[in-house]
Amino acid sequence: MTGADVMAKCLEKEDVKVIFGYPGVAICPFFDAMSNTDIDMVLVRSEQNAGHAASGYARTTKKVGVCAVTSGPGATNLLTGIATAYADSIPMVCISGQVETDQLGSDVFQEADVTGAAESFVKYSYLVKDVRDIPRVFKEAFYIANTGRRGPVLIDVPMDIQKASVSTFSYPAELSLRTYKPTVKGHIQQIKKAVAALSKAQRPLICAGGGIFLADAQSELKKFVEKHKIPLVTTMMGIGVLPTEHELNFGMIGNNGCIQATRAMSECDMLMMIGARVADRAVKQPDLIMENKVLVHIDVDPAEIGKNVGPTIPIVGDAKNILKDLEGIEFDIDTGDWVKALKEYRKLPGGRKKPDRNVDPAEFIETMTKLMEDNAIYVADVGQNQIWSCRNAIVKKGRFFTTCGMGTMGYALPAAIGAKKADPKRQVVAVSGDGGFQMAMCELATAMQEKLPVKVVVLKNNYLGLVREYQHFNLNDRYEMVDLPDHPHLEYLAKAYDMSYYRLDDNKDIEKSAKAFLKDKNAALMEVVIDPEDTVKYASK
Repeated sequence: MTGADVMAKCLEKEDVKVIFGYPGVAICPFFDAMSNTDIDMVLVRSEQNAGHAASGYARTTKKVGVCAVTSGPGATNLLTGIATAYADSIPMVCISGQVETDQLGSDVFQEADVTGAAESFVKYSYLVKDVRDIPRVFKEAFYIANTGRRGPVLIDVPMDIQKASVSTFSYPAELSLRTYKPTVKGHIQQIKKAVAALSKAQRPLICAGGGIFLADAQSELKKFVEKHKIPLVTTMMGIGVLPTEHELNFGMIGNNGCIQATRAMSECDMLMMIGARVADRAVKQPDLIMENKVLVHIDVDPAEIGKNVGPTIPIVGDAKNILKDLEGIEFDIDTGDWVKALKEYRKLPGGRKKPDRNVDPAEFIETMTKLMEDNAIYVADVGQNQIWSCRNAIVKKGRFFTTCGMGTMGYALPAAIGAKKADPKRQVVAVSGDGGFQMAMCELATAMQEKLPVKVVVLKNNYLGLVREYQHFNLNDRYEMVDLPDHPHLEYLAKAYDMSYYRLDDNKDIEKSAKAFLKDKNAALMEVVIDPEDTVKYASK
């Protein structure tokens, strides 16, 4: 066997079904060896999107996503996909080819120190220098990626290592990493303290983040919330932990959150944050928000607890295990008046002015998501479309994907392709602005080549909308570098890719157009024309 054969065999041992990638000479031995496996190889059109597609696949399957690229520009292009996954805690194993070992450091053709470049946004990285290390490295990589706080692991393999011969193959049955021992079981005394605080609270609140999904703890959270009637808010990554229209779900917090969630955060006397980082997009001024309240912070990553705000009761561990332990301790709490007050806040006006022309994106997103299948996956890009999506998408029993930590434009389409590849029978809709869409529209070719009938919505206003909005509110309407002229013509683009095309430019046609778009059995592109003057800000701004 060659090193490349061993790499392919390792992926089989990890039960990998799909790999996203882009070939080049330095990774060709690996892809050649992969042809002898049953693993499905998906050719993306840009290496960055291999990372995003692997992310969408991982979030759908709850398994490690895998991508592979060549050396030099292939690897450096992938870095944004890796950084995006790291910021969102998505488990991935990223394989890169490298120049031959004796050429490292010589500035030869397509050499790049990718392990060094990725140092700040991987959980761990390997530069393989001995073919005999490959089984151990792959075993460790998959374990590290999918335990503790999930994240990407990079494996850089020189070409001569891929070609080197080995006489036997043995994949480790188990491993022990002396310096990596993630805590998954919460300390029972800390859990009892949290229960004691809850039982004394008059206005308790749970804030759930993306860690709930990573721990597969949605059912445990729902059971706990419903049993004790504790109101819940979410971070952007936590959208969908409870159905949007659940009576105890009071929406997303943060700069772009909803009124009732913001009021709940401000007025609660006891806050339990589960699987959330207390990052700036969720909690802008943590010390101010946390005044005069008990804070219980539950997270599998001890580095996140106390990083931005000091908790009253810190609990390190996996959300699923801790929620099970919380459920096992009986306590009484009456939240009736508190929940009633929060329900009244839902009636407060949002403050956003409905546009006078074209399509109201908020109404469109709400209407379309109500029509989507119960278990559908909605993938939001970055920009105004993301904020409108977070505020207005109705998540039933499905998932809401977006990238929050890094805010990477162009994420939605390749992530939707990854999600659809993971579950072809599931309805998947990607929603982008015309800026983010143009960063990734080459991946329409991937969707068509793979025969994946994804649905793609482009909210089109001919601007980089969120940047223009910032320039409007903060730079006295000095608009620079934000114009997107009316190219490409999306109707012809859809035709070029043999996709169905829909255009919506009037509010009265929203429901009719959305129904036809969603019922189309083919891949479809919908152009939704929105007012360039429309903003996500409240009218008072």
